[in-house]
Amino acid sequence: MTPESILTIVLIIITADFLLEQVLEYINLRSAKDDIPDDIAAFYDRNEYKRSREYQRTLTRFSFLTATFSFIVSFLLLITGGFGYIDELLRPFFENEIYLALSYFGILFLASDLLNTPFEIYQTFVIEEKYGFNKTTPKIFIMDKLKGYLLTIAIGGLLIGLLLYLILNIGESFWVYFWVVAALFILFVNMFYTSLVLPLFNKLTPLGEGELKTAIENYSRKVNFPLDNIFVIDGSKRSKKANAFFSGIGKRKKIVLYDTLIENHSTDELVAILAHEVGHFKKKHIIGSFIFSILQIGIMLFIMSRMIYNENLSLALGAEQMGVHLNLLAFGILYSPISKVLGIISNVISRKNEFEADAYAGTTYGGSALAASLKKLSVDNLSNLYPHPAYVFMYYSHPPLLKRLGALKNQ
Repeated sequence: MTPESILTIVLIIITADFLLEQVLEYINLRSAKDDIPDDIAAFYDRNEYKRSREYQRTLTRFSFLTATFSFIVSFLLLITGGFGYIDELLRPFFENEIYLALSYFGILFLASDLLNTPFEIYQTFVIEEKYGFNKTTPKIFIMDKLKGYLLTIAIGGLLIGLLLYLILNIGESFWVYFWVVAALFILFVNMFYTSLVLPLFNKLTPLGEGELKTAIENYSRKVNFPLDNIFVIDGSKRSKKANAFFSGIGKRKKIVLYDTLIENHSTDELVAILAHEVGHFKKKHIIGSFIFSILQIGIMLFIMSRMIYNENLSLALGAEQMGVHLNLLAFGILYSPISKVLGIISNVISRKNEFEADAYAGTTYGGSALAASLKKLSVDNLSNLYPHPAYVFMYYSHPPLLKRLGALKNQ
């Protein structure tokens, strides 16, 4: 395939992806209704529901603005050969191909982040502030940025450097070696994320003695779930939105509750939320998600191994010679339709898992308590009650609220 043909395909892919995303955003916004469902009418007053509609409209319009900006920049860089031009500017300064590639990706990352930072600032300090969610201070925002840079350089640089080394020195079988590395890395992150990475950004505190801890311990004994690590995260330092999650494998497993969640929910509701997280463990969803992630990476690396040495990929981006980093960039765009399909499959599985975890919590603790917690979370986060089915199919990792409530009711 000629460089011109590859470039045409790349342009078609990014254009089709942009248009599809905007169509889905539009129909999702239009699917909203004025009436409040009976199931949550007691939680949602009319004014608050109106605010949620306004919030969703604001987010959709802002998403259109940021997506359009990103699309235009990418399109212009592609048709003008800008990606290849950056490569030619850097080549005189590097003899080592790996150092050249790392500097190339570093410049793209920095440029992208600088271009997107004004949008992040606006979303955080204008949109989220307007609707009462933002608790992030300018200092926290800047420190998060700096810490993110350090993690990207340390972890991203190491992984990309290793990938480049394997590509340049092993040949087409590089994908098997890096697949093993990627699997070990994901396992490491699953086990140690809350111990090593999360504390860089948030403070984790063991749940103190009291009614909630006693209720959680009683439930854990009832379902034979050995739980020693229950932590509270200071999510309120950045946002009023609430969440809870399960992290870790084996003895490293932890349940993490946001302080905003504890503040706004009763003990019964919090134990029901924990029961949902326990359901993920009991149903082996954590292991299943890990295996699926490994399979996804394996598929991507195998396909990459069949394309990465094609010089025409670099030439399609405007380069004068082959560069592995340019081929990686072109491959990333060409692979995106497959990635999107795998993402849809992942979301389908995830939504099924959420229903199963809800059912487990309803059976072992109480569906009414979980339903009440889900309603409060939806109201507090101004979530969309009527997302369009197509939008849910493409992007939702969790079922919409009304679907979850209906499943709990029919249990």
